[in-house]
Amino acid sequence: MDNRHFLATALVLLLATVVIVPLTKRFRLGAVLGYLVAGVVIGPQVLGLVGDTEGIGAISEFGVVLMLFVIGLELSPQRLWVMRRAVFGTGLLQVLACSLAIGGLGYLLFGLTANAAAIVGGALALSSTAFGLQILAERKEAGSAYGRQAFAILLFQDLAAIPLIAAVPLLAHAAGAHGFDLAAALRTVGMIVAVVAGGRYLLRPVFRFVAKSDIVEVSTATALLVVLGTAWLMELAGVSVTLGAFLAGVLLADSEYRHELESNLEPFKGLLLGLFFVSVGMSMDFLLLLQRPLAVLALVGLLLLAKGALLWPLGRLVGLLDRGDALRLSALLAGGGEFAFVVLKLAGEQRLVSGRQQGMLVLAITVSMALTPLLVALVGRALGVKAKKRAAREYDTIVAHSPRVIIAGYGRMGQIVARVLRAQGVPFVALDHSVEQLDLVQRFGSWNDIFYGDPARPELLRAAQADKAEVFVLASDDPESSLRVARVVRRMYPHLRIVARARNRQHVWRLMDLGIDEPVRETYYSSLKMTKLTLEALGVAPEQAAERVERFRRQDAELLRRQYLVYDDEAKIVQTTREALADLAQLFQADTSPEAAQAAEEGEAEPPVA
Repeated sequence: MDNRHFLATALVLLLATVVIVPLTKRFRLGAVLGYLVAGVVIGPQVLGLVGDTEGIGAISEFGVVLMLFVIGLELSPQRLWVMRRAVFGTGLLQVLACSLAIGGLGYLLFGLTANAAAIVGGALALSSTAFGLQILAERKEAGSAYGRQAFAILLFQDLAAIPLIAAVPLLAHAAGAHGFDLAAALRTVGMIVAVVAGGRYLLRPVFRFVAKSDIVEVSTATALLVVLGTAWLMELAGVSVTLGAFLAGVLLADSEYRHELESNLEPFKGLLLGLFFVSVGMSMDFLLLLQRPLAVLALVGLLLLAKGALLWPLGRLVGLLDRGDALRLSALLAGGGEFAFVVLKLAGEQRLVSGRQQGMLVLAITVSMALTPLLVALVGRALGVKAKKRAAREYDTIVAHSPRVIIAGYGRMGQIVARVLRAQGVPFVALDHSVEQLDLVQRFGSWNDIFYGDPARPELLRAAQADKAEVFVLASDDPESSLRVARVVRRMYPHLRIVARARNRQHVWRLMDLGIDEPVRETYYSSLKMTKLTLEALGVAPEQAAERVERFRRQDAELLRRQYLVYDDEAKIVQTTREALADLAQLFQADTSPEAAQAAEEGEAEPPVA
């Protein structure tokens, strides 16, 4: 491809994306569908503006590699453990049931081989993570019962896509004349073990060395090097490059560099992933839809009915949803997903499915994805639920002049800190990730020190001039978000004194793991105040009530420090709590004994000798 041809192709791709994707987003059809439509329009079967579809597809596949790397980064063991029941319960059953049902239909009704049916069934069992999460966010239903179940299922589907992609070349070899290739399987396992072992002991020292340079471009280049290097090693072993990228992400999921890696790779991932969907659209056999519309629509109907019929009872019996929420779950996840494009493209290259079969399936998946927002809206309207509109908003441009304090989270606690600092004339910058919260605050005054943005993003902290601040107030009410911000701040700005809000004791201990001294429990001191007032209302003298509350505070602080050493051992936590309660009861009982009362009276009658 010469330079002139390359520039013309790039111009066409960007122009089609800029025009078509915002239109599909405007009609709430999602960005993925916009990229697919853009590919169809500029592809060889409609306008024919781009002819080198194979070259573009080869470049765009790197977007899928980066997407798998970022998914691996997000799958920390702690997160999976918290959601283990929903992820490995409902999610596992959904993938298995839909794979078996759809694969069985493909084998019995459409003449697919057993290996091809297994791959097609697994591919069509996956739903669109991009569509699902976007629809939940737009309708503000991510925190609902069915929204949480949908997220867990999508999370497991992302996990299941990795072995499915890796299985395509293995099943293709097994389908050949020589049967199952044991050497290829052993080579795959050996390379995975080598990548896991090498990554565990090499990646963190490498990133630690690069971080000392404090150059963003070098960190970005290192992240790309890790992704490409791991993918290349997997390719040498004859394994899907996406599996290598996913493994690299998982190995770094619990590292202190995770969030900076996500931030550095996000622009590359988004652009190249969009290019991948454009290339899928260009390769779609659009004429097939015009030639056999009934066959394509029948496939779409069969896919939606099969998955919907299995999702509804799973939501009811395993997810414990009511009928309405189970129906919403079915409508949201019944369509196909973007991973199916990756799997089917690889299956076509390995000749597990024919070109015509691949074309029909890609068309069916695309149409089902296009129908997903409409299905969700229709089900919501039928159930009397209106989608809540939410205006998209970009992060604010931060203009700061040497703030002494950075406040992350402008809720109840963050506002009180800010009001006192403002009254004292102390310059600060406040960051909050909630549009509604900032809109509410701005109604009471236009402040130029409060900005919309995610305080976990390194570039926003740089713009807020965190390097010049002295104190970082962590006032977020979400424990996971709080810990994420704390890790970034502790790594990038170790000089900052962090004053952190904690939800509960577990949150306190996890903050202490990051070197944060004395996190402030959000309801602790108000509870002590209420206790003192309660004792006074019961007739206890104010001085005695204050002394007893202070005694409890000191003992609880000591207990908190002791339990920090064993906070991952639930049995010891229970034991130390019971012992502390018994000790406190004995102390208070001693205070109310006749001897203690007599000593108190003598103490009042005879002041101590100086």
